[in-house]
Amino acid sequence: MAEIYVADRLISAGEELPPGHDAVRVAHGRIEAIGRGSELVEADPGASVSRFAGYSIMPGLINSHVHLGGDCSKSSFATLCSGAPDEVLALIRTNARSCLRAGCTTVRDLGDSGGYVARFRDSTTAPDSVRPRVLSAGVPLTITGGHCWYLGGVADTAAEIRSAIDGAVEDVDLIKIMAGGGYVTSEGPTPFDAQYSTELLRVAVEHAAQYGLQVAAHAHGSEPIVRCIETGVSTIEHCGWRSGPGKRDQNEEAVRQMAQQGTAAGDTTPAVWRDIAKYVTTPDYKYGSQLTWMAERDVEILIGTDSGVPGTEFDQLKLSMELYEELGFTRGKVIDMATRGAARSLGLSHETGELCAGLVLQRRFGVS
Repeated sequence: MAEIYVADRLISAGEELPPGHDAVRVAHGRIEAIGRGSELVEADPGASVSRFAGYSIMPGLINSHVHLGGDCSKSSFATLCSGAPDEVLALIRTNARSCLRAGCTTVRDLGDSGGYVARFRDSTTAPDSVRPRVLSAGVPLTITGGHCWYLGGVADTAAEIRSAIDGAVEDVDLIKIMAGGGYVTSEGPTPFDAQYSTELLRVAVEHAAQYGLQVAAHAHGSEPIVRCIETGVSTIEHCGWRSGPGKRDQNEEAVRQMAQQGTAAGDTTPAVWRDIAKYVTTPDYKYGSQLTWMAERDVEILIGTDSGVPGTEFDQLKLSMELYEELGFTRGKVIDMATRGAARSLGLSHETGELCAGLVLQRRFGVS
């Protein structure tokens, strides 16, 4: 039996659909039609009808960067790496449901260990049935002693990179590689340093492509960012264009290439960005201005929260999205970035991102 959902308005591609478009008809989990509620009901009198006065129907939000196995503490991956299996899966389940509460019907997990996230993604048990769509990168590739080495993805050579990808393909939806250092591995390379050579990054991209997999690369610093662009990764996570403490090196030639080849910038703005901005904003730098700079040069921006690492909750994507309004993006543009734009960059346009016939409905929590 078909289901018809009627609200005050429909929003797609960041815009309110023309007056009279207030309903979605769904059958077998997919959108069949959108239009005027009275007309859809008249055409299918046997359909069940749910009305939501005062609400809008729009595509589900996509949080492009989370760590479902993280607990947001200073030792955010301790449970993931050493907890009992039931404890880890319970944590992942709780975090995934928090994402749903924030309106996220799709999340991309970019740092797992032990295959827990893929196990949760594929679970058919009742406790796991209420969840967003999950894209899992599995264990991120890194160098010996490098960023997040403790998750288990150490691969130092071309042969080791290929072997790690070969071993992961049955469980992952994409590959994650730590192209540069990071903040939660204090003994490793700094966030400004590159971890992999251009040649080894290219090995990862080309080998993943043989399996039809995208590569998401972690890179705060300008040097690893440029290497990622040269090798054609699909997304560059964090993408801060930093060359040292308080220093930035925004490479015009590289960002033009980034836009031309369709490499997206994966922003990871936490909900507490306003507090951070107080300490890093200077006369020469406004917090988040690198995002405006990239967007003005036609780079696709993916909005993520890095939820799971210290101090980053899972149900606060809206607060992260507010940064873009502060930077001058319209609300419609921000919604479009977190729906249609993200779906396009992540290869999900056939499933989600807009309100149109053929796309999937996440039944309990809104249209995906």
